[in-house]
Amino acid sequence: MIAAIGAVASNSVVGLDGWLPWDIPEELAYFERTVARAALVIGRLTYESMDVVPPDSFVVSNRPGLALRPGCLQVDSVEKGLLTATATGKDVFVIGGASIYVAAWPYCQRFYLTRIGMPFAGDTLFPASIPLERWTVISDVRQTYRERKSGSVVECRFLQYEQPHPRRLPGAAPPPAG
Repeated sequence: MIAAIGAVASNSVVGLDGWLPWDIPEELAYFERTVARAALVIGRLTYESMDVVPPDSFVVSNRPGLALRPGCLQVDSVEKGLLTATATGKDVFVIGGASIYVAAWPYCQRFYLTRIGMPFAGDTLFPASIPLERWTVISDVRQTYRERKSGSVVECRFLQYEQPHPRRLPGAAPPPAG
């Protein structure tokens, strides 16, 4: 399965200075649990912002000389990253940034999106071009947590969207007949 995962504030902000603008440990723990043991497709800026990057991470970048951590591979397109990640036999998660989500969403069967119920200052917005309103919500779990920077209580909606007909990757084997 190819899926994307991310979190978005009520004002569509997803990032600030290369990282999350909020500090909600439970939301970050959900992300880590969900992508555990998966192959990851990551944009360069997101990759560079991460302290720990697991093996089978495929970094989309055309920048020569990118310093890669053990188990990571640089690819020159989202499609190549998705094809290489699916070849691992693991579930595949696209984890951002915004331009990677835009290029990958047509191929994703699911999008795991946490909607954070308050606005945050930021410099990166969730892409408006991803038509999640046409996807089916298959799970909607609401939890309340304390955001540590502001001390505010905030509702997090852990949504799973399913795309009815994801696009087949160019060069991917056709699905088995049956």
